[in-house]
Amino acid sequence: MKKYAVIVAGGKGSRMGSSLPKQFLNLMGKPVIWYTLEAFLGAFSDVQILLVVPEDFLTEGEQIVCETSSPERIRLAFGGAARFYSVQNGLKYIKEQSVIFVHDGVRCLVSESLIRRCYHQALEKGSAIPAVTVSDSVRIREGEKTKVVDRSKLLAVQTPQTFRSEIILPAFQQPFSEAFTDEATVVETAGHEVYIIEGEKENIKITLPADLAMAEQLLKTAHPGLFL
Repeated sequence: MKKYAVIVAGGKGSRMGSSLPKQFLNLMGKPVIWYTLEAFLGAFSDVQILLVVPEDFLTEGEQIVCETSSPERIRLAFGGAARFYSVQNGLKYIKEQSVIFVHDGVRCLVSESLIRRCYHQALEKGSAIPAVTVSDSVRIREGEKTKVVDRSKLLAVQTPQTFRSEIILPAFQQPFSEAFTDEATVVETAGHEVYIIEGEKENIKITLPADLAMAEQLLKTAHPGLFL
């Protein structure tokens, strides 16, 4: 089965407090997005990548692609006004039956193992949505009061959200809705059930400076000889 990965790196990352979008920030000598690309390139030798970047940062995107192990397998697309449109811009290049990953570019610690598990479940069930159990205590607002929520019933959703093409491509032909928080909600709105797969605690999303520091420590732990 053909494999495509839409890597969404089209945001400006204002919460990071940097003029450079977070996907281009330096992490142990490489841009954050470089690690993401290498994880997908390493997971499957035949995966094709659609890297979605802000139009103003096309040059930076092209340079990072050239630094990867297989630049010929990566094509650039432009980000949109919302995540939905950024994903849509990547999906429009996919014309054949395939399994499609949609992944946050700043989840740079995603493992090749998780990518492969998502692929195999999507082949079998049509979708694979990585998620992990919530470990913090959680409360919900009810007016001016708060109420404890049973965290054993809560899941924190990750990416790569993975689908067979015949499910996700038609789903993204729907009109945009503010209710679309991720690809799973788009697919559910189109009438499809989505299926969870066990995610990884290390598969963090870099949003704040503290996340970047955590990613550095996780990289050093996972590859102790690589950053001497």
